[in-house]
Amino acid sequence: MATKTLFNCSKCDAQYTKWTGRCLECGGWGTIKESSETAVKVSSLKNRKTNVPAGKTLNLSNIVGKETTRLKTQIEEFDRVLGGGFAPGSLILLGGEPGIGKSTLVLQIASQITAKSLYVSGEESAEQIKIRFDRLELKPKNLEFLGETNIETICATIEQLKPSLAIVDSIQTISSIEVSGPSGNPTQIKAVCAKLMETAKTTQTPIIIIGHVTKDGNLSGPKTLEHLVDTVLYLEGERHHQFRILRAVKNRFGSTNEIGVFEMKQTGLIEVKNPSVAFLSGRNSSIPGSAVTCLIEGSRPLLIEIQALVTRTQFGYPQRRASGFDLNRLQVLIAVLAKRTGLPLETHDIFINVVGGLKADEPAADLAVVLAIASALKNKTLPQDLASFGEIGLGGEVRMVGNVEKRLMEIKKMGFKFAVIPPTKDLPNFSGLKIAPLENVKEIIEKIIK
Repeated sequence: MATKTLFNCSKCDAQYTKWTGRCLECGGWGTIKESSETAVKVSSLKNRKTNVPAGKTLNLSNIVGKETTRLKTQIEEFDRVLGGGFAPGSLILLGGEPGIGKSTLVLQIASQITAKSLYVSGEESAEQIKIRFDRLELKPKNLEFLGETNIETICATIEQLKPSLAIVDSIQTISSIEVSGPSGNPTQIKAVCAKLMETAKTTQTPIIIIGHVTKDGNLSGPKTLEHLVDTVLYLEGERHHQFRILRAVKNRFGSTNEIGVFEMKQTGLIEVKNPSVAFLSGRNSSIPGSAVTCLIEGSRPLLIEIQALVTRTQFGYPQRRASGFDLNRLQVLIAVLAKRTGLPLETHDIFINVVGGLKADEPAADLAVVLAIASALKNKTLPQDLASFGEIGLGGEVRMVGNVEKRLMEIKKMGFKFAVIPPTKDLPNFSGLKIAPLENVKEIIEKIIK
């Protein structure tokens, strides 16, 4: 075997054959460090024979599925995102920006578990955690605390206590004595996460680990943790916004389409049972540029308000800004609207805002964005009891989206009288709701915004 020198990035674990000042993978400066590694010639392995026996296979059709009892948190929004509660032996990663409410959420979960649970903190002492519980007016029933940063000690404690739920806050502060390097680097994170996964499977204990998100919006690692855990949850929202969205981007035991909606209050995160009411509260329908659309998040329809502000540009190049909506998609919709309807948008600044902090990344929001822009440009209000949804094509045509009946049921439930939708073969019939299937944006602008 031959020994050669490699250089590793301490931030993303990328490898190089020579030293460089900047990592080409993650862009970090001064993160490349020397590490010696033993290299085995590939040619010597090609002709080597092994006496390892073949593994025993199983026919999946002969395996009978077992019903597992999930651990409920009594927080319906959280249980929905998980797929019905904690699956036994699952390893869950909860990520989010600092201050978004991750620790608050897990403290609320821990206080709802009646069986013995374990809270491990490498950042705060027991006294500090107790102050948090008092501030949130929570009274944990059977919660054990462990202030430890060594993963071997943490795993041994979990194996001894066998709690119904274990929480590790946070993964960036935990390290292993078997791996060199400071806590938080990719090598340590991989080793710590692997040990927690093994402990979760052997003890059948669900484990929540908290991971911080960097300024770029990625989990510190980066993305290393997502491949090692069973479930990845993100707590999204603006720190100065009242709403928080819990979203699953990976889930081996449930759907990745569900979201949980919470409202940040002084006593913690409060479940929002009817998000449509919450997102439309305070809406002023008498102002031009306000349109309502219906999005589908998992199995749940949500009514949200989209606002547009159109002003004459003061510079040679018009500005386009969007909050909660994809800026590239906005540019396309503006071009389609200007080309197919003749509206003079090339001389105007356009600003789009999705009220409530939610991200409208579904194509069904296109039609409401177009209506809001046209309403703001012409300075004419849309009917206050009108909602719309549909995807806009480059030819200006309105295309069909999924879950039409579910969206219309939510629109009718919220008291709206008119719905503008794409053309459909089987037009649903809802008493008290007038449905207008329109084919293109020009027809929409002419009939709705006169």
